[in-house]
Amino acid sequence: MSTPLFPTAPDKHALEHGAELSPRFNADGLVVAVAQHADTGEILMLAWMNDEALKLTVDTNIAHYFSRSRNELWKKGETSGQLQDVVELRVDCDQDAVLLKVRPRGDGGACHVGFRSCFYRVLEDGKLIERDAPLHDHD
Repeated sequence: MSTPLFPTAPDKHALEHGAELSPRFNADGLVVAVAQHADTGEILMLAWMNDEALKLTVDTNIAHYFSRSRNELWKKGETSGQLQDVVELRVDCDQDAVLLKVRPRGDGGACHVGFRSCFYRVLEDGKLIERDAPLHDHD
């Protein structure tokens, strides 16, 4: 068994008010992560982090995630140039969600299908409508 990268909070008060980062990973060993543009407040994407991704993010100030579909660590932007510089990292009250305030590099996008944000569609009259223009074509 490997050594945990983060401590477990000893009690509820330490979890909710303590100074120690003690993330509560789910049964799959993951915590949800939301990437928000540090300057505009726009929500760019939602992803997952395992302990290694969170540790690398904390250590490097560049967003790392865990790809559930590929079952592997993922440094956001490594191939697209859309690296995410982490300006601020927050956790929610019970440390089972992470908010990253980031500044994207490259074309400023975050979405693998070519949009700035993964949240480019709006539900109107029961149908999804693309509200944003893509930054580039996606094959």
